Amino acid sequence: MDPIGALDSRLGDLLERGTEAHHRRRLRRIGRDDQRTPPDDGRLWAAGDPPPRAGNGVEVLIDGAAYFPALADAIAAARSSVHIAGWCISPEFALGRAEPPLLLRELLADAAERIDVRVLLWAGAPAPVFPPRRSAVREAAKALTGGTRIRVALDAHERPMHCHHEKLAVIDGETAFVGGIDITSLGGDRWDTPEHPARGRLGWHDVAARVNGPAVADVAEHLAMRWSQVTGEPVTLTAAPPAAGDLEVQVVRTVPEKIYDAVPRGDFRILEAYRRALRSAQRLVYLENQFLWSPEIGDLLAAKLREPPHQDFRVIVMLPGHANNGEDDTRGQLALLSDADEEGGGGRFLATTIMARTGRTADRVYVHAKVGIVDDHWLTLGSANLNAHSLYNDTEMNLVVCDEALARSTRARLWASHLECGEDVAAGDPAALFDERWAPLAAEQRELRDRGMPATHRLLQLVATSRRADRLLGPLQGLVVDG
Repeated sequence: MDPIGALDSRLGDLLERGTEAHHRRRLRRIGRDDQRTPPDDGRLWAAGDPPPRAGNGVEVLIDGAAYFPALADAIAAARSSVHIAGWCISPEFALGRAEPPLLLRELLADAAERIDVRVLLWAGAPAPVFPPRRSAVREAAKALTGGTRIRVALDAHERPMHCHHEKLAVIDGETAFVGGIDITSLGGDRWDTPEHPARGRLGWHDVAARVNGPAVADVAEHLAMRWSQVTGEPVTLTAAPPAAGDLEVQVVRTVPEKIYDAVPRGDFRILEAYRRALRSAQRLVYLENQFLWSPEIGDLLAAKLREPPHQDFRVIVMLPGHANNGEDDTRGQLALLSDADEEGGGGRFLATTIMARTGRTADRVYVHAKVGIVDDHWLTLGSANLNAHSLYNDTEMNLVVCDEALARSTRARLWASHLECGEDVAAGDPAALFDERWAPLAAEQRELRDRGMPATHRLLQLVATSRRADRLLGPLQGLVVDG
């Protein structure tokens, strides 16, 4: 490495260590250090409340074409209540794409004529430095409530430069939707299919889940807490729903300290859940995420790559080709992981993205999903990105399920889409699929792109760029903004 590059790498390492030390001091000060560094007790479930609940049914909804109709059907059939919490909502968003389109405002307004409909939104950025602005959120709230019985509350209980990022819906206290899909057209249309055809606009890959059973009560309790803290109104919670399946599900969340009186020390159990699972990984780590900034996550993955726990150990990360912000941070972590892979013998780590493709035409796909799968046994999905915003500073919610059948089937469905093969093929041995399909296809498409040739496949390898900007700007933002 040249002297400037060596100095740059050293400064980047120092900044990352400074960020980690800052987070360690912060969580230790509020008595939450065990959520950042959980004991090595063999548990995959996060400690504390709420615990994993037995007796749940979970349906993983891949991409907007699956999620939006499921949500619309649940709202239309609701008998007593529809409670929604979101980062941003567009009242005119079309959940159904037939003619005439099914607009969110019309669906909620119709429901509000007969039942309680509440929408809790982040109040928006207090300074016009990133969207949505507070004026835009107020306009959306006015559009939802005007001439309707819909009730809207705007939550400004945020840490500076951070937000309420979760995407939740609770229907009748019996069904919950938890995931990464916003009901908005801000920044791009979230309606897309797993085939991701090129349509002359930005495609959107995302994942959510529909949950039935006792775990729904934990989602409802969190949403009710936020509504009460914002409005001062008590929310009457119904009893936990009866069993609706055979899955244990744990609801984990990020809530920063000192923003809600009901959670004065905050809650950082999404970080704890990821740390426990990644620490346990033996053969496979598969991550889909909008960002990969967190040094706490990157360090764990790098350690595994340097000293692989098994000869078949593989790590695949699926990220946006061009993140809407933080790309330097993510590419810096990719450089770190690529180097760690080389130290461990190489050939175990792959960073990828996907494209929308129809014939010779290729468009971008924005990877917005937040999915983690470890060893085809542990599965998480929700709203949390792998950055300090989501793990320390924004409100977020994820589901965690330790079930081999659901984890493997979810991986198979995602891989079948990304590899353009059948689910039976995608469900095969992860190491063999990595070696025979993932790595060759992604590298081939990267070579075609570098040569200016048309893509022949959806998959595309992401290459770590020079560490100079990536190892400095990312950690610096983590220390200054994510603190």
